[in-house]
Amino acid sequence: MASPTTIAIIHGPNLNLLGTREPDVYGHTTLEQINEGLRSHEESLGVTLSFFQSNHEGELVEHIQNLSPCDGIVINAAAYTHTSVALRDALAASPIPFVEVHLSNVYSREAFRHESLLAPKAVGVICGFGPDSYLLGLRALLSS
Repeated sequence: MASPTTIAIIHGPNLNLLGTREPDVYGHTTLEQINEGLRSHEESLGVTLSFFQSNHEGELVEHIQNLSPCDGIVINAAAYTHTSVALRDALAASPIPFVEVHLSNVYSREAFRHESLLAPKAVGVICGFGPDSYLLGLRALLSS
């Protein structure tokens, strides 16, 4: 990707509850701690990051539609990964490449979490590495 590079970090529903929501699955790291951890890599990676979280499908769709200028997206769509055709269509309609990330290993969980509506349109998918999934996704996006 050409410099300067702007990457949108998008968090879906219930991720605002990280740190207290099912810590045995999602850990104790808060969403703000994840964002701060990513911010600490901006300079070394040569990127500018923006952060957005919503529990509302329409807000996520509108945010994606209005991303400009933006060179890439790292998205944890959470439950919408498996259910939202609208979110999938917004990402497919956008010329911006994206990486799908998940904190937990969705393939070791309930069967309904094994199918992603977003993955076929993504550059790639990273899951199961907790908060590091975001940094791994960001690095993968930058190297694609």
